[in-house]
Amino acid sequence: MKMGDPEEAEEHGRRLILHNFLSFQECKELEFIHKSNCTVGYRPHVFSTTLSHLMATNSAHLIMPFVPIRERLKEKVEEFFGCQYELFVEFTGLISWCRGSSIGWHSDDNRPYLKQRDFAAVCYLNSYGNDFKGGLFHFQDGDPATIVPSGGDVVIYTADSRNIHSVDEITDGERLTLALWFSRDATYDEDAKLITLLSQNFLHDNAPELCLPLPASSNMYWFSPDQASSDQQLGFDICWARLHVLGYDLLFHQDKSYCSNISELLMEPLRLTRGDELFEHEFINILHALQVVQFYCWKAPDFKSAKVEETTSVVVLSQSQRERFVCLKSLFVKDVRLVDSVFSNVTFVESAQHSFNWVDFTIAIATWEDYVRKLHRELVMSLPHWRTQQSIFNVSLDEK
Repeated sequence: MKMGDPEEAEEHGRRLILHNFLSFQECKELEFIHKSNCTVGYRPHVFSTTLSHLMATNSAHLIMPFVPIRERLKEKVEEFFGCQYELFVEFTGLISWCRGSSIGWHSDDNRPYLKQRDFAAVCYLNSYGNDFKGGLFHFQDGDPATIVPSGGDVVIYTADSRNIHSVDEITDGERLTLALWFSRDATYDEDAKLITLLSQNFLHDNAPELCLPLPASSNMYWFSPDQASSDQQLGFDICWARLHVLGYDLLFHQDKSYCSNISELLMEPLRLTRGDELFEHEFINILHALQVVQFYCWKAPDFKSAKVEETTSVVVLSQSQRERFVCLKSLFVKDVRLVDSVFSNVTFVESAQHSFNWVDFTIAIATWEDYVRKLHRELVMSLPHWRTQQSIFNVSLDEK
């Protein structure tokens, strides 16, 4: 099976495998959202993006691509397990597993605070072999015993001890998933909580259409070899690291070589560099730059075919500018080899380096802004319907 083929289903009593449930573009869009917004996760070498985190970082509009997927998955789970109209989405999150991550045998309700979870759905956004090595999913008993992750496929199963499972250690690359859990208990309804957050904090009448992201606390982006510690004498900032593995460095608008506060630096205006070149466009902060860079990675093939004349402002770095970013780099990363070990996928990085040019990147900035405005308008138009129904669902164009 290849991503993009018609959806196929395998039923195995307590579990359901849906092949090609997500399209290639849906997978790539969720990958973009995760790689430009994720924080340090709940396990070593694991990173996560939650819907509430997107809201907290002024990126609430990015929940919109999740809406139709959540709706379709909920319908599939209710249909397969014969519980139509009984379920609530309890949690939605993007989770990536990098080199060194794994999890042993467990069920998804194996803690007192997880007992509300009745069903789980794991959607694979990329593929074993092509994008990562290791990371096979195993059930302790029953068929199929092993799931080989393939982009677009979904595994649905009961969250209890009837489906104890594990994930092999990732040995290379980054394994990307969208995970949802469902509950029969309305008190754990994620939709109600998200609608409350949106209503209270994010959609004011005077809110701008172009929502620029705002970084969270720096400790949420700090990866440490010892994940129990947030010691910033070890490890690296994951926003900087994701830019680094794609060939970018940062130069702040003003000389910040005297500053040792990473939380402050995350909020500072900056420009991007590659090699000897400085791109003179100013980004409002590191998260803004990261979102545009990851958007460019997602949409680069489209820009190659676009015959648009764009002017770019690129200059050669001065020696003093080089010294500035080398000094600041030592704040964002304590071990470059660790960055490369955790994030680098050699094939992907070489491809990204080979195909880059600043003209396409300039087009990406304008296209990203259009994308953000479009999602923001959809969110603004959908929210009144969500409030009325106390449910997040795909509002049709007619209703809008």
